[in-house]
This record gives sequence, C-alpha cells and structure tokens, in this order.
Amino acid sequence: MGKKINPRIFRLGLSEQWRSRWFARDNYAQFLREDIEIRNYIKKELAIAGIDSVLIERNRGEIIINIKAAKPGLIIGRGGAGIEELKKKLVNKYLNIKTKVNININEVSNPNLSSPILVQSIREDIEKRMPFRRVMKQNIEKVMKARGQGVKIILAGRLNGVEIARQETLSKGKIPLSTLRANIDYSRGAAATIYGKIGIKVWIYKGEYFDKKSADSKKEKTTLKTTKLFSEGKPNIEAIKKESK
Repeated sequence: MGKKINPRIFRLGLSEQWRSRWFARDNYAQFLREDIEIRNYIKKELAIAGIDSVLIERNRGEIIINIKAAKPGLIIGRGGAGIEELKKKLVNKYLNIKTKVNININEVSNPNLSSPILVQSIREDIEKRMPFRRVMKQNIEKVMKARGQGVKIILAGRLNGVEIARQETLSKGKIPLSTLRANIDYSRGAAATIYGKIGIKVWIYKGEYFDKKSADSKKEKTTLKTTKLFSEGKPNIEAIKKESK
C-alpha cells in the first residue's frame, strides 16, 4: 500500500513555509476557525483576481493578511477602495471589531507556474463544458512554456458526463515527489458540473531548492581560497580547481 502525503507538508522548512504564523494558548480553536473562514472567503470572492496564496500573521490585537494574486489591481481598486471594503467585510463577518486588520497585496511574478492559479483556470474551463483532455493539454503547455521542469494534472469524476466515474492523468517532464530538495508546487480543487464534482489535482516542478545562505557562504569560501592561492604566488590552475570543488 502506498502512503500519500501532501507535498507542501512534506517540504515545510525548505521550499514551503506555514500559511498561518501565530501563537495562541486559549484561543487556538477560535484563531484556526477564523483563518480557515478568511482564507476560503478570499479565495471565493476574489477568484477573478487569480489568488495564489493567503498568508496570515497575528500579533496582539492585530492581524496581517498577505495576499499573492495574478491580478492585484482587481483587489486594490481605485485609490485602495477595494482593500478598505475587504477589511470591513472581514471584520463584520469573522473578526472582532477591536482587531486591527492590515492587508498586503503582492503580485505573482509568473502565474503559469502557480498551481492554485492553474487549478482555478482548469475549474473555469471544465465548468464551461470544454473537453477535459484539451483543457489538460493546454495547461500543461502553459507550464512548460513558462520554463517549468515538470507538471502533472489529474482529473477524477464523471468526465464528459459519462455514467461511470474515472480518473485521467496527464504529465510532462519530471515530478520527483520523494526528493526533499525538489521545489514542488501542489494544489487541488473541484469543478461543479451538472453531473457532479470533478476533482482536480496539479503538481508543478520548479527545479531544485537550495538554501541561498549556504550557497552564498560556499561561494565566499571558494573566492577566499582562490585569492589566497594567488597571493601566495601559486597561480596553479589545477590547485585552484581542487580548492573550488
């Protein structure tokens, strides 16, 4: 039997970080419920903006919501009116009136390499009754053109309205799910059709993840060793190659 694990949970501390960052003792259940409701509301109401992620941080009497979207202008609105309206709705529906709310909007640099945005695109096309294989192939090509190293898409349900539900998988490139240093972007969702729900899962491989600090320190050490060899009057190419390894 194969044991499955969410690729994001598997890589916490490497290429992935916690989506909610706060500490609580007595109000843990309340804060957790608020985070889930806020995240679901933003993804549903602002789906047209292409939401990539919603990060929530809490301090004493303050909540900071960081939203990454493909089209941030649709959220901000004219003169920031959209953000103010969103703050009022969140406070009235889910938060305490005394809670101070700060919302930061960031733009996704490459939407075609974002699995949540890809899931939204597939869901919209499936709900418009487009052929599912064409939708899968088009989105796979988008990822590969955006220099993704691999992509896998799974659709499951009554595809094209058939009586027996089944699962279809298309992939391209490589998806090293067992490699911890692999930067895998994973997301899932569901498309609501007249025949029922169609499950969607997307994996995108963006390349290997390395700690930037360790890479920079290694580069500095190599430079210092090379400089030392030259200062000692030993500009031997073979020695420099050995030191740089």
